[in-house]
Amino acid sequence: MDINLVDLILHIDEDLSTEQRGTIEESLRALDGVISVHNADKTPHLTVVEYDPAAMDSQKILRRVTDQGVHAELAGL
Repeated sequence: MDINLVDLILHIDEDLSTEQRGTIEESLRALDGVISVHNADKTPHLTVVEYDPAAMDSQKILRRVTDQGVHAELAGL
């Protein structure tokens, strides 16, 4: 069984604290179909999300972030 995974980059406009970034990462990991989330300290405005497009879509991922009061957009990969 092949699973096709997609990577996307979210660009977050605000300067978030490490704690705020961690909260966003946790909320994204809780979504069904999200495989991994990474937000490096060297690039705090960029969050890489790997997900299964059969179970999740990019707009739901973006909405999870913006529903937390953060301005963000999809940057792609």
